[in-house]
Amino acid sequence: MTTIGLLGSYGGLNIGDEAILTSMLATWRAAMPFAEVVVLSRNAAHTRDAHVVDRVIDARRGRCDAVNEEIARLDVLVLGGGGLLYDGEATAYLRHVRTAHRNGVPTVAYALGAGPLTTPEDRRAVREVVSAMTRVTVRDEESKRVLEDVGVERPIEVVADPALLLTPEPVPADALLSDGVDTSGRLIAMSVREPGRAADLAVDAYHATLAAVADFAVHRFGGQVVFVPMERGDVRESHAVLARMTAPDRARVLHGAYGPRESLGLMQHMDFAVGMRLHFLIFAALSDVPFLPLPYAGKVADFARTLGIPTPDSLDRDAVGPLLAAVDRLWDERLTNAGRARSRIEKLRPRAAAALQHVLDLLPPPSRPAADPSSGQEGVPHAAADPAGQRGAVDAAPALSIARS
Repeated sequence: MTTIGLLGSYGGLNIGDEAILTSMLATWRAAMPFAEVVVLSRNAAHTRDAHVVDRVIDARRGRCDAVNEEIARLDVLVLGGGGLLYDGEATAYLRHVRTAHRNGVPTVAYALGAGPLTTPEDRRAVREVVSAMTRVTVRDEESKRVLEDVGVERPIEVVADPALLLTPEPVPADALLSDGVDTSGRLIAMSVREPGRAADLAVDAYHATLAAVADFAVHRFGGQVVFVPMERGDVRESHAVLARMTAPDRARVLHGAYGPRESLGLMQHMDFAVGMRLHFLIFAALSDVPFLPLPYAGKVADFARTLGIPTPDSLDRDAVGPLLAAVDRLWDERLTNAGRARSRIEKLRPRAAAALQHVLDLLPPPSRPAADPSSGQEGVPHAAADPAGQRGAVDAAPALSIARS
């Protein structure tokens, strides 16, 4: 049996990363139903419970010799997708790729995100290891520029985020009601995270700026703001913004347990979205929900630019007025923008599936595709992992439990 290893930031830390894994597994099952998939996870227990795969290896806490043995028996090791190559983490991920290279295992960078890369150690590791990979694909132009700047000497193909192939799990309105959301009026989804690179502001000023946007949306649309945490730390930031609002009674922070497909399904109830997290914005775009991207990272600006959605330059002290004007303009132009964004999303889907072909090219003939990988068709259950046929490859990505944050 052909064995494929998948290494990434998987294990329930972030809904966006789980969305990538859910979508990749579905696409792979459609194209390679008889391949054995081994996930090298950051939390093996979560991945084992959340996804239908043959084996899960604890890539961070597992015994080095056991992890190395698993890598040595692979037919190909896939790094990604998602943002893995950045300061403080790149070297940790790439040590497993080095192991694959020492054992003659082909490696594929799968719709990677890269940057920032400023430390000498991480830049050197990326330059050396990624240059030795068999195939390299990234999910956006900025990641390509980062790798080229580091000195990667390898053809780099720009594809698109695998989560663009995700399909939603419908979420009944009752689920929102149980979180205190008033579904009788318009709903404005909002995604916030810690300031970091998102703002050159003190924390209080940062929260106040976002609260002003939330208050404006409440009054402009006559609705309610729904904060959607994409990882556990977002719960704290959401409450900090809510506390600075003048209309906190018109806002709620979701505390329910939503997986990636459910998080995408939530967007069906939303009328507008304002957010920082890339996959929150991808979910909005897939659901035809008009959105304002808030500046936080190049990947967000790159995605918005691809869809033709203007992105504010910053969240500095003078940004409140332009942000409110942008919300107002995007709402007024929502029908025009929706048609353009929908058309561009459809053009991105084949690019989201394109990275799969590089994996297929490296596999023995028995694992050649059983379905067109560019179709975005979601896969069939893997018989070895699911003998009862009760769980599909995309059914089982349980939630990032934000209630316990």
